[in-house]
Amino acid sequence: MNKTTLIIARHGNTFEAGETPRRVGLKTDLPLIEKGRQQAQAIGAYLKAQNLRPDAVYSSTLKRTIETAEIALKTAGLREPVYPLTIFDEIDYGPDENKTEDEVIARLGAQAIKDWDTDAKVPAGWNVDPDEIIANWVKFGKQIIGNNEGHDTLIGQPPDHPEEETVMVVTSNGIARFAPYLTGDFEAFRRQHNIKISTGALCILEHKDHQWTIKEWNVKPS
Repeated sequence: MNKTTLIIARHGNTFEAGETPRRVGLKTDLPLIEKGRQQAQAIGAYLKAQNLRPDAVYSSTLKRTIETAEIALKTAGLREPVYPLTIFDEIDYGPDENKTEDEVIARLGAQAIKDWDTDAKVPAGWNVDPDEIIANWVKFGKQIIGNNEGHDTLIGQPPDHPEEETVMVVTSNGIARFAPYLTGDFEAFRRQHNIKISTGALCILEHKDHQWTIKEWNVKPS
């Protein structure tokens, strides 16, 4: 029986304590702060403790995700390279890019943000194509299953045990929230979970018996 485990991690913090957070998307490439690096270390410690050894690791092309992935792997004692893919780049917030939440709410209204965080409904003006993001996740899911079946459709090392594969993706909140579409029932998922993922948190999906299921969502490693 083939099994593929998909670990999705949100990058660590990019704002210092006391600094007003802003909506940083595709066009704002911030590095991690010290707290973010600690969160990345916590991800790595979790991987090691849970014996989750990725056969392939992917990130977005943004510094905050690459750095999170590299620190996590080092902490876990792993040497796998990190492969940046543009499909995991954060969304483009358009006129709200790099603006404070108060400024964003002043333009859009609080309900628009609530709809985004509960239903993944894109607010007006954001340069986001949900169908494209969903299609990217579905294609990626099929590709990593293909790797599990011996087809080299993605870069990365083949699993030590062909019947099982573990893949890790480090991305951002705007992209990760669409991953549950892999299950084929996003509505059921969002009724049970908050689709918004915390910085430095993990989600774990499993593919077995021709079906993706959510095993863990928004786990915050201590």
